[in-house]
Amino acid sequence: MKQTIQFILITTLIINIWGCGQEKDTTEEAVALRSVRSIVVSMPENGLTRTFSGTAKADLQSNLSFRVSGTILTLDVKVGDRLKADQLIATLDPSDYQLQAQQAVANLAQAEATLRNAKANFERVKGLYENNNISRDQLDTARSNAESSAAQVRASKKALELARLNVSYASLYASEACGVAEKNAEINEYVNAGQTILVVTCGDQLDIGLDIPESVIGQIQNDMDAVVTFSIIPGEEFAGKVTEVGVASSASTTFPVTVTLTDTPSGLRPGLAAQVSFTFENSTQQRNFIVPAVAVGQDDSGTYVYLVEQTGKEKVGLIKKQSVTTGELTPSGIEIVDGIKVGDHIVTAGVNIVREGLEVLTH
Repeated sequence: MKQTIQFILITTLIINIWGCGQEKDTTEEAVALRSVRSIVVSMPENGLTRTFSGTAKADLQSNLSFRVSGTILTLDVKVGDRLKADQLIATLDPSDYQLQAQQAVANLAQAEATLRNAKANFERVKGLYENNNISRDQLDTARSNAESSAAQVRASKKALELARLNVSYASLYASEACGVAEKNAEINEYVNAGQTILVVTCGDQLDIGLDIPESVIGQIQNDMDAVVTFSIIPGEEFAGKVTEVGVASSASTTFPVTVTLTDTPSGLRPGLAAQVSFTFENSTQQRNFIVPAVAVGQDDSGTYVYLVEQTGKEKVGLIKKQSVTTGELTPSGIEIVDGIKVGDHIVTAGVNIVREGLEVLTH
């Protein structure tokens, strides 16, 4: 009886051990064949779309200033005001320039009187010379004095003209209908000639100023179509065209580009943030692909993605770690410049649970 019980216990232990081993193998197999999702690398049918941030600006912006220096006497505008064409904006104290103009008038009168005397003297000397009563040198001296007096009159007239212009320059007018964007001076403030008093924006069209990286600037041309969006008008897109492409770098490795809106909707103002999208033909981006940002990892060896290679088993793939070179971050994902090709399967879900050489279930 005792031997029978021992036999039963030993048999039960062996069965339990065998069962645990089978359960362990089954568990390991289940762990090895975890599910992942992947995408197949392909070129976009409609080309690659890239989006850049920019700032709206008026198609015509001017810095208004006086052409002469002086103390501001009047400045009856404020930020946001609409100016009419030829509207008086500001004036300087014209006292000094009016005095200069009066002095110029007096100088001209004196020069004209001197000229009359010089002409009369020349006529008198000329008659004496014709009667052989004076020398040729005396005649030449009289002629020279008359010509010098005439030149002085011309110079005095120009001085008077300049003085009167300076008086007129003490008044600042709007050249066309504009809006006041900035006000940089106040009444009783002394300003120099050329110092900005107001910044005004004119015209109804809006431009978008962009800084385009050097890797893309070669693909952007004048008259290229663009799609513009504004955060303050969600869900709406506006057509635009490239009107200016910089030929020199403005800062670091970016180039200035201007996009003009075809139709400017009401409510938009200079200074608003904008997003501008360009679609590039596939021929110019043959080796660049866009993949989801979650598919790209980085470690000490660099940037990589996980590829799923075929094993010959149905829905079973083999994980391969592939080094890649990335480009720009776009709203659709990360640009891959090198390391993958059309037809590759890239893991997009389950990235954190896979490793090189692991077999996985694919979907």
